[in-house]
Amino acid sequence: MKIICIGRNYAKHIEELANEKPENPVIFLKPDSAILLKNQPFFIPPFSNDIHYEVEILVKINKVGKYIEEKFAHKYYDEIGLGIDFTARDIQADCKEKGLPWEKAKAFDGSAVIGKFLPKESLGDLNNLTFTLHKNEKLVQDGNTNAMLWKIDELISYVSQFFTLKKGDVLFTGTPAGVGKVSENDVLTGKIKDQKLFSIKIK
Repeated sequence: MKIICIGRNYAKHIEELANEKPENPVIFLKPDSAILLKNQPFFIPPFSNDIHYEVEILVKINKVGKYIEEKFAHKYYDEIGLGIDFTARDIQADCKEKGLPWEKAKAFDGSAVIGKFLPKESLGDLNNLTFTLHKNEKLVQDGNTNAMLWKIDELISYVSQFFTLKKGDVLFTGTPAGVGKVSENDVLTGKIKDQKLFSIKIK
């Protein structure tokens, strides 16, 4: 399986990190070794002093597709989930400054939290979907897919120009504003609407 991630898909998050708004979706990949095993804590890696949480809506691909037209993109997924793209912000900043790839900062072991998935039919309008992240029961990210610069079907169509999508691939669709640092003993809880889809302990 592939983990395909979209960066800079929410304007307010672009602003909070002082990034430029891209002309097209920013794409990067995580290997399957980045997946945090179910019911396991996230261990802060020794190579970073500034690990940030980024909550994201996830899309699970259900069949093979290439050069998918946007109008047909909805046929390539049945389930929507929630996850975290953990980011070593200090390493990412260094890579960006030097014009280097981000993989060390984004694709390290355990950096992809994949929570439960829900049938998309149960969620109503996917372009007006609320989701939240709480850290130690305090709301830190409050997102809605209506703020995406590129919606889910647009992303699937765009990504499929470059990568053949396969059954089981997971698309991370970008994070809203409110990202921040994690510390030992934090607990991160993610919800779509009022349904809890993951709870992660930081070690």
